[in-house]
Amino acid sequence: MTSQTELVKSSFAAVEPYGTQVTEYFYDHLFEHHPEVRPLFAEHMGEQRDRLWQALRALVGKVEDTEAVTRMLDGLGTRHVGYGATPAHLPAVGASLLAALKHFAGTAWTPETEAAWVAVYGMITDVMGRAMERAGAPAPASVGTGHG
Repeated sequence: MTSQTELVKSSFAAVEPYGTQVTEYFYDHLFEHHPEVRPLFAEHMGEQRDRLWQALRALVGKVEDTEAVTRMLDGLGTRHVGYGATPAHLPAVGASLLAALKHFAGTAWTPETEAAWVAVYGMITDVMGRAMERAGAPAPASVGTGHG
């Protein structure tokens, strides 16, 4: 049986050749389905797309190192509060991330792969959501449930 980390890494390897096209798709999806978050971002998204891509690569590269990933996500959650992000935004981000990965992964995207990413994003939501709460962002009822 393939582990969740192996599925996350292998599916990311399938999308990695597309680089920031993945993050372009992500932001297009996010802003189309959740236009209320658009004001939280700069008008020109080039630098933001690059930063997101680097963060994804770092996360996937360390996905089995829970301590390192937790430190990384804790810092991201805290910083994002400064941009107006709250834990309530995390489910929309997760849905758009999954849509982008699925779009570019091709045959590497299976129901098992999706379940692995849902689990990983649940952890992302939990860690970033708690960091956002500590930094002063209001918490929705769903943070900490592992859904995202």
